[in-house]
Amino acid sequence: MSNLVTRVYIIDDHPFVREWLANLLGLERDLLVVGQSGDPVEALAAMSALPPDVAVVDLTLKRGSGLELIKGLRVQAPEVAVVVLSMHEEITDIERAFRAGAAGYVMKQESTGQIVAAIRQVRSGRVFANPEVLAQLTARLMSRAKRDSGAPHEILSDREMEVFRRLGEGKSTRDIGESLGLSLKTVQTYCARIKEKLGLEDGQELARIAFSWHERESPRGPAETV
Repeated sequence: MSNLVTRVYIIDDHPFVREWLANLLGLERDLLVVGQSGDPVEALAAMSALPPDVAVVDLTLKRGSGLELIKGLRVQAPEVAVVVLSMHEEITDIERAFRAGAAGYVMKQESTGQIVAAIRQVRSGRVFANPEVLAQLTARLMSRAKRDSGAPHEILSDREMEVFRRLGEGKSTRDIGESLGLSLKTVQTYCARIKEKLGLEDGQELARIAFSWHERESPRGPAETV
């Protein structure tokens, strides 16, 4: 594990949940809880002023919407990676959370280790959800995408496919540029073309589709979630 410390902000309207989660994360040397709140307006103001690395957000809040908080973070503090920790199991709610800008989704009834793994994974720039959720999301997103054929390798150019594969491996656009000998701006241009060809709305959706494609096509099987 890296010595890099991940700063975490917790948003949940139940004080007991916030205390439990803060204590759980406090056991990890690489995780530091820097704030917590049950009020989305207060939380957004605090994180906009001093952005944490990761925000853990409940979707259902007494004084507002977790989804709106995620959207607000996307605008005011886009560098903050969001993990949703929620009781909601419906795939429509999960999809809405990802579309709003979340990078990870953990259900409260899942093992406590999942939230720690999720925080570490989204901190590294990757998407996190359990395999069943990823499979369902992929099916929904792929069926919705408007394209001339059903597979990225039949639509994308060779260079675009190289970028797409590396996105699926969890590489950042900067890492992709360095590995392919391209400038960051050029890689971003390729990403924009890929989104247009696959009918995707934004970079979050592109990352999810690329990751799911890699999981399905890689002969080594699913990547580790650490």
